[in-house]
Amino acid sequence: MSKFFGKIGVALLMMLFSGVAAEAQDLLPDLVRRIKPSAVAIETFDNKGNVVSRGSGFFIGPDRVVTNRHVIERSNRVEVHLMDGKKFVVRGVLAVDGEGDLALLQVEVPRGLAVPLPIVRTAPQEGESIVVVGNPFGLEGSVSNGIVSAVRDIAGYGRIIQITAPISPGSSGSPVVNMYGQVIGVATLQAAEGQSLNFAVPAERILSLRVGEAQTVSSLTAESGKNKRAAAERFYSQGVAQLSRDDYERALPYFERAVEMDPTYAEAWYQAGYCYGVLGKHNDALRASRQAAKLRPDWAETHINIGASSYATNDFKGAVEAYKQAAKIDESNPDVQYALGLSLNRLNRTDEEILAYRRAIAIKPDHANALERLGDAYFRQKRWQDAVQVFDQLKAYKPDAKTYNSLGEAYLELDKPDDSLMAFNSAVGYDPDFDKARYNLGRAYLKKGDRDMAQIQYEILRSSRSDWADRLLVLLNP
Repeated sequence: MSKFFGKIGVALLMMLFSGVAAEAQDLLPDLVRRIKPSAVAIETFDNKGNVVSRGSGFFIGPDRVVTNRHVIERSNRVEVHLMDGKKFVVRGVLAVDGEGDLALLQVEVPRGLAVPLPIVRTAPQEGESIVVVGNPFGLEGSVSNGIVSAVRDIAGYGRIIQITAPISPGSSGSPVVNMYGQVIGVATLQAAEGQSLNFAVPAERILSLRVGEAQTVSSLTAESGKNKRAAAERFYSQGVAQLSRDDYERALPYFERAVEMDPTYAEAWYQAGYCYGVLGKHNDALRASRQAAKLRPDWAETHINIGASSYATNDFKGAVEAYKQAAKIDESNPDVQYALGLSLNRLNRTDEEILAYRRAIAIKPDHANALERLGDAYFRQKRWQDAVQVFDQLKAYKPDAKTYNSLGEAYLELDKPDDSLMAFNSAVGYDPDFDKARYNLGRAYLKKGDRDMAQIQYEILRSSRSDWADRLLVLLNP
């Protein structure tokens, strides 16, 4: 019967999702018609009038167009082409976000021709339907639709959005909109090592642009050519594109190149250190992370990187110092306290270890790992009642065989065989092959004076050829 209803449930879900997809598809033509007038094609020229690059953009105000920075860099003049073929010269650049690969352009168009798109700050949901409307040359408009496949948080950078909608060459800078016609991101096409990396820069970065006096495109190009940071940011943004795919090996060379071009680039040092660490190159990770910490000593994430690589190289004292520094900077991060506790454990500083886990749990009561390690620490100190309280709390977040076995062991130490029996029975109920819990169940039965039930546990262990069988046999026949 349950299989029958399970099939019905799956069928209903498929009907529901197909209905949602069909509804979204029905809305698509109208949505595209509304958005297309807001999309523009962008063409850039050098000082001799030769075309440098082509891309896309969109209006966010009567005289303001957003595009990718890489679309306009190395140019002397920029034109914006509307859907009706009208062309307008960009008057200046109002803001640039080098790491986010964004540029805000000022362009004067007659009233009514610019159709600004609304921007949302909130991150989209994974699985949310989206549309990318570009305007590459040779096409009246390029439309692709898909979903948000992932929203990633990259330390030191912020969010980045992975999308399934393909981005056509020339459509870099296109708006990525939800089914309400709101901009959730800016489409970016990065070409690196023969790869085409399609992703979107979150719309919140548009809202965070620092708008200043308009700067001519030519002066921006000249300034960027002399500015080490501007050049380094180009490589940094390509590294971030690789990070969005968890490709740390491909990302690393871009961050290395970024710090070569600008040794004062703390964020690039941080990302290099992070990549080194993930790739197991911890000495290199320490070198890069310490440089980042020197440049930005008040950045908790750099000290977390140092702590992680110190721990990996068995420098537990160094890990403790790094995590303590991170905790001073960011008191609200439970994982820092948890990592500090792990490092203190390796130094046998149990009292301090316990305090670290308790701080982690105070910040995040459902931190299952911290609860488990705290219970283990209480157990080592023979604080059985404290261990019972912690493992009992852990049941709500990690109700598995190991949790119930630990709870049962604490009860057994408190000489509470009835409570321990309940816990051990729950443990073997979750995992009948958890031999340690079955051995403990036999111990609890012996504590109750029930040799027959203890003998049954022994027979089960012996039939599975478990090493725990001999241990229980010694208790049965002292």
